[in-house]
Amino acid sequence: MHDHRKPFRKVAAVAMLGVLLLTACASTPTTLIQSPYVSLNQVRFQSMEIDGQTVLLGFDMTNPNPFPLPVESLSYGVRLDGYRFASGKTTGEFTVPAQSDTAFAIEVHLDLLQTAPRLINIVRGGVLRDVSYDLSGEFEVDVPFAPPVEFENQGTIRLIASN
Repeated sequence: MHDHRKPFRKVAAVAMLGVLLLTACASTPTTLIQSPYVSLNQVRFQSMEIDGQTVLLGFDMTNPNPFPLPVESLSYGVRLDGYRFASGKTTGEFTVPAQSDTAFAIEVHLDLLQTAPRLINIVRGGVLRDVSYDLSGEFEVDVPFAPPVEFENQGTIRLIASN
């Protein structure tokens, strides 16, 4: 005797497996990743050439998650004293331990012709001072199915000129 329910059971099992996989994907760490706290801790003018200037941007990052956050790349935008100062993307990989802090720096090359008018407003009378900053961006993380993790912060920082 032939059992006609076997093909139906196979189709039902495959459908149930599909539903389970979709549910598992919907509940992966993507919705559970808390945005890290990122602040700007340093703006150091390193060199000034005819074709541009080199600035070191230093950051502090706190990972509030109970698991390490493996960062693959970082997109960022920095405004100083209300002026767009620097933006870009870097692909340096690093991991921030679970519920811990780390510091990292990015060397940025700026076009002097584009930044000079803004720097004149920021650095008044040759005196480096505390200025407000707005920081925003996102991290690409090496977590399966995870979208980019966004961050945003405002504060003040003292600009530094290297000798």
